[in-house]
Amino acid sequence: MRGHVVNESHIDGRRHLVKAWILWIQDKPLELIDKTFCDSCNISEVIRCLHVRLLCVQRVPEDRPSMSSVVLMLSSDVALPPPKQHGFYTERSVPESPSRTLLCSENTFSTTLIEPR
Repeated sequence: MRGHVVNESHIDGRRHLVKAWILWIQDKPLELIDKTFCDSCNISEVIRCLHVRLLCVQRVPEDRPSMSSVVLMLSSDVALPPPKQHGFYTERSVPESPSRTLLCSENTFSTTLIEPR
């Protein structure tokens, strides 16, 4: 988490989640918070937001909280369950090989706007 908005690619976003997960299981969530941001925020609220974020990216979709649960978690002091295994990959999970590019794909889509004549 940073004290300012940063445009990042999807891959960079996953790297941040992997880093967040690692620091969470090492019981070091404070290392994710920008030090300049620490003076102007409630650290326990920031850590709670991080905790909820990790609950939302669990590997098994049924383990992820619903949006109404997320709202409740963020707006109250209800006890949060520990996050289970994350649902994103680490870069080491993709084997290094000459055919590695065959394992990757790009998701694209197009839309058509239908308008009356």
